[in-house]
Amino acid sequence: MLDLTNYTHILIIIFTCFVFSFLITFYIKKIARHIGAMDIPNKRKVHKVPMPRLGGLGIFLTFLFGYMLFGVQSIQMNAILIGAFIIIITGVIDDISPLGAKTKLLGQTIAALIVIFYGGIILDKITIGGLHLDFGIFAYPLTIIFILGCINIINLIDGLDGLSTGTCAIFYLTIGIIAFIKSSFGGLDVSLTFIMLGASLGFLCHNFYPAKIFSGDSGSMFQGFMISTISLLGFKTVTMTSFFIPLLLLGIPILDTLFAIIRRIIKKQPIYMPDKDHLHHQLLKLGLSHRNTVLAIYAMNILFAFASIIYAINDKKLGMCIYIVIFILITLIIAKTSIISDKKEKK
Repeated sequence: MLDLTNYTHILIIIFTCFVFSFLITFYIKKIARHIGAMDIPNKRKVHKVPMPRLGGLGIFLTFLFGYMLFGVQSIQMNAILIGAFIIIITGVIDDISPLGAKTKLLGQTIAALIVIFYGGIILDKITIGGLHLDFGIFAYPLTIIFILGCINIINLIDGLDGLSTGTCAIFYLTIGIIAFIKSSFGGLDVSLTFIMLGASLGFLCHNFYPAKIFSGDSGSMFQGFMISTISLLGFKTVTMTSFFIPLLLLGIPILDTLFAIIRRIIKKQPIYMPDKDHLHHQLLKLGLSHRNTVLAIYAMNILFAFASIIYAINDKKLGMCIYIVIFILITLIIAKTSIISDKKEKK
């Protein structure tokens, strides 16, 4: 029998955070213009006019608002709040006056350390095909790598209007669907998921093409941080059942980041050097419009989400088969692009 109280509560969380996020973003636009937090067009960027880039602050404030109304205090939550504050401060400063890659990495690492050592949120063991792996002392560096990885893969795909925010919203929605199927509503991961879903959708109304504001590094870094913490919390509960689920959900950002690293190694460039060869750039080169490129990547993310849902309801073989089919499909698309190496160089 359905417990309508839980579902009503979930809808209230999402709707309340959606409305708050939607409304506060109007003020964030004005603040961004006033303090000069503007994204100026250049040859690498797609947009043509200066754009406010402080949207992450609105998402963060919605997160705080949602926590005050619907959250429950705990050591884990305190650690997430402190870590998120460090991430957002680093991102806001970068949105106003760009920071170096090492400085941003320092802020991200401090936030990760707080989550791990104060909050006790750690990737200490996983089960793969019946094989139980306990990471022991290596759990700490692996968790740091995972958190930093999530932060930066979301940051790397933030190249078109609504792309990173929509990708994150699909992640939160999928986790919410899995929680719904499993009737798992009591965990901190699920509460954060619905708060962040509402916050992301409210901001997406301003950020989808044609965007009126960008999330900036404040937004992409904060979203990546929240995805990492939700993943670490969720795979230890009945919500995700396996650590593969967040990895499946982040399939497109992970692949795009992997290709970017390979591409820059081949070109003997620093792996953190920005370029104009990401998946969304390649789809634009194939002739897709700005809007259709974003929608195409949404569709790819939704396919990964579908595979993750199938995997989570204990049909792991079917889930993995769908995942392999998607991977083959994306590989075929990549074969038509220059995402790894410039085909013009092979004359």
